[in-house]
Amino acid sequence: MPGGAVRETTRQLEDSEPNMADETKPNRAYHQTVFVNKNVTLDNVKCFGFDMDYTLAMYKSPDYESLGFELIRDRLVSIGYPHELLRYTYDPSFPTRGLVFDTRYGNLLKIDSNGNILVCSHGFNFLPRQAIKNFYPNEFIQRADIDRFYTLNTLFNLSETYLYACLVGFFSKAKRYINHRKGFQHGDLFMSFRSMFQDVRDAMDHVHDTPNLPILLTRIKEVAKVFLATNSDYAYTKAIMTYLLESDAKPSSPKKTWRSYFDLIVVDTRKPLFFAEGTVLRQVDTDTGKLHIGTYTGKLGHGTVYSGGSSDVIIGLLDMKGKDILYVGDHIFGDILKSKKRQGWKTFLVVPELTKELQVWKEKRDKFEELKRLDIYLAELYRHLDSGSTERPDISFIQTRVKVVTHSMDTSYGQMGSLLRSGSRQTLFANQLMRYSDLYSSNCINLLYYPFNYLFMAPPLLVSLSSPR
Repeated sequence: MPGGAVRETTRQLEDSEPNMADETKPNRAYHQTVFVNKNVTLDNVKCFGFDMDYTLAMYKSPDYESLGFELIRDRLVSIGYPHELLRYTYDPSFPTRGLVFDTRYGNLLKIDSNGNILVCSHGFNFLPRQAIKNFYPNEFIQRADIDRFYTLNTLFNLSETYLYACLVGFFSKAKRYINHRKGFQHGDLFMSFRSMFQDVRDAMDHVHDTPNLPILLTRIKEVAKVFLATNSDYAYTKAIMTYLLESDAKPSSPKKTWRSYFDLIVVDTRKPLFFAEGTVLRQVDTDTGKLHIGTYTGKLGHGTVYSGGSSDVIIGLLDMKGKDILYVGDHIFGDILKSKKRQGWKTFLVVPELTKELQVWKEKRDKFEELKRLDIYLAELYRHLDSGSTERPDISFIQTRVKVVTHSMDTSYGQMGSLLRSGSRQTLFANQLMRYSDLYSSNCINLLYYPFNYLFMAPPLLVSLSSPR
């Protein structure tokens, strides 16, 4: 019964540890595993590209999100929001990546790939089905209406997601505000959900432990080219990468600058625009951080840092073809989907939440097994029936038990449930993960556990992931 990305991921995990002698089992734990959607032969990869934030730089959660939440919250109070908001602190058990904020009604929505609503909360109030229909009669949203429905896809969005819930929850309960369908009234002031959304977005415009990162980049550079493409500016990139790649250097080791780990460095990429028409490519003065005037048209310079540009320009500088590149990033839309559709790059999605997802699966495996048994029992009830049968088996007990078990499983992941599924239904995030990422793992460092001639082979699948009865 539990389907989609979670089942496929856990099935791959089981397949990676077949029934064989211990000495022949892969020497990697579940949190070190790289999962496969499409075949990738590392031997054919001539260039590895990396995003920085939440890819090479793995921020400590929930500390980083908590700090981000406090900064945004304090910014809102400084521009006039009620001081009572200061009592809210970040709760990592509530938000999950991939939720949608409805800027018209202020709801946080968990949806599947078709826009069907799986979970809906108004503030911290989770709405029952009938209440959801009052807002969305078909329990469905038009995902293409991006002016109204904002998808909170990145890990940076987690603090923002929780803040939307706090704002809606606060104003809903504050007695001095009158609740309206599209916001809150206080005297002559109307606080719409759209204005809250814009204020939080504006405020958004205002840690690490990866000792193996230098080893990974050094090993990759021995067999392929390596580039860094980040939306961060040069000053921030320099600070982060210096910390990651230079701070743990042994005094006896030769001095190696962070820039030397890459064949090409591009900052201010403005992804996903980077994968479309892009922007002007400029050279960065690495001493001052200032940009050179004019468009850079020269050859790839050793140790040179660039700003802007596009994926087309980068391919030209690297003298590569799309199929030669494996790009590693955490943003399903800005990094993975666009690089796959625009350039045909091989893709590796970093999903830090995968560690928790798999841990819950291990701890609650009995629940998954019970769902399988219920599925088998249901099939047995209908085994001898066909379209000419008039018999109506009583399946009410099975339906009730499935709801109880799936609810128990969902709440084990947090208040919003699993990143990848809701009950037996796959989330939008999971659908995009399986559709656009060739490989995925909780950390790009997990590439260290595989040789660079490794064949990542996707398991054979029928059209349906469910076994025929």
